[in-house]
Amino acid sequence: MKGNKEIDAIKFKEGELVAEVEELCGENLFACYQCGTCSAGCPFIDDMDLGPDEVIRYVILDRKEVLNSNTIWMCASCYTCAERCPRDLNITKIMEALRQIILRKKIDRTKIVKISKKEKETIPQLAFVSLFRKNIG
Repeated sequence: MKGNKEIDAIKFKEGELVAEVEELCGENLFACYQCGTCSAGCPFIDDMDLGPDEVIRYVILDRKEVLNSNTIWMCASCYTCAERCPRDLNITKIMEALRQIILRKKIDRTKIVKISKKEKETIPQLAFVSLFRKNIG
């Protein structure tokens, strides 16, 4: 997980990260008992630097470097994790809350104007819809 100077500059008081995530998503992160079912079912786990269960753990432990994780941006919002979670946590909402924390600080990792015309023709439409949904807040 490499750092991002803008994200590293985001300041939280102790325990504030979990409180903000829970406020944004409406989920109780402390309900997660780290079974790993979300990570086991995730179709993009091979491209993630942290599993979804690890992301939750980082937030609970107040480790703000989780905001540098590519996992929160790789999440396709497919709801596989939420459907399989034995604790009925909607992990997709948690990932969206983490993205919102970053986007509300005006930090945008997705520069759509920099995507070439050739790439735009090969990228699935669903990816663009997901991208736009992630950036509207």
